[in-house]
Amino acid sequence: MAFRHQKVESRRLLLREISQRGPLPRIDLADRTGISRATVTSITAELLRGGLIEEVPRDSTGDDTPRGRPRVDLKIAGRAHLIAGLKVADDCISLVLMDFDGADVAHHERRIEPRRYTPEELADEISQGLSGLAAKAECTLSDISGVGVGLAGVVDAGNGLVYWSPSLDRRNVPFGTVLSQHLGIAAYVDNDANLVAIAELTFGIGKDHSDFIVITIESGVGMGMVLGGQLYRGTRGCGAEFGHTKVHLDGALCRCGQRGCLEAYVADYAVVREAVSVGAVSQMASTPKAVTAVLAAAKAGDPTARTVIERAGKMFALGLANLVNIFDPERIILAGEQMQFDHLYADVVIEEMRKSIVDIDKPAPDVVVHRWDTFMWARGGAAYALEFVQDTAVEALEDA
Repeated sequence: MAFRHQKVESRRLLLREISQRGPLPRIDLADRTGISRATVTSITAELLRGGLIEEVPRDSTGDDTPRGRPRVDLKIAGRAHLIAGLKVADDCISLVLMDFDGADVAHHERRIEPRRYTPEELADEISQGLSGLAAKAECTLSDISGVGVGLAGVVDAGNGLVYWSPSLDRRNVPFGTVLSQHLGIAAYVDNDANLVAIAELTFGIGKDHSDFIVITIESGVGMGMVLGGQLYRGTRGCGAEFGHTKVHLDGALCRCGQRGCLEAYVADYAVVREAVSVGAVSQMASTPKAVTAVLAAAKAGDPTARTVIERAGKMFALGLANLVNIFDPERIILAGEQMQFDHLYADVVIEEMRKSIVDIDKPAPDVVVHRWDTFMWARGGAAYALEFVQDTAVEALEDA
């Protein structure tokens, strides 16, 4: 039993290394993983027979090795599995289909009503979105090996449990189980900001950093944190809830039900709510249009609108400073569609943050902006699900 477990672990380790670093030769796999060359040869032969990896000719440019048997590298076999990722937003579901090698196969977006759903209703909306995604790739739902799902809210990813989400009409929902049963395929649920952090670590500007924080600002404020190259979730699976850290005692009401949360001052709904309360915008305007109107009025010099925006900036700077003082990350990435609005990363906000962090004779962490489309969240979901699909595929080789 111990030997079989060790064998599965070796397969998993080699498959992960090929996925992250490939294409690469067997000798490099042995050097990188510490697994003997003989064992690498044996296990990669099993992965080849199982169709999980494939041999490709090595690029011979600048290769001064003697002639003889052609040199080959190993890479993931993209055709082996299809993996989906998606993000549930207020009014749409963004979906991406990837192959086993992480290449995009298809994209799809499904509009939904901006309301709270029962778990079964939301599972049905996701199912229809996935069916539309599969149709674009000329396959069926049953051809997808797994799906990673991002939701706003507080999520215990390890158990697929959603403690609270603005997309659901109740708390403590085992949504991973609900969705897996509804779809008939494995579903893996996580906080949407965590999936952005995974996407930045896998595909984005966090790839070369072992410690960084991603802040997302849209209808809410999310955070994903990578420490030592690993996503941090906390002991209860709901750590890094930056938007629900407290910045004002008994302050403004947050949509989570508590008061004084950072999100209650800087999220788009909070900016609009405050602007409406002081007559800066019409209560009838949609949230995106209202945010745009408030920002335009502030830039035009309207004192009321400027007060609303400046307060949001000061609260955000305070929150960022707290993060730096606690975690001292290499980099803070401000990510998302809302980065088209610069009021939360203006020079005055970043300078306010720097004034509030511990003063030492070293520069403050980089604060960088990464603008991307809605599908970045979904790519993070697919990358999250990919690890589970890899593990399942490796374990299935035991019976092959």
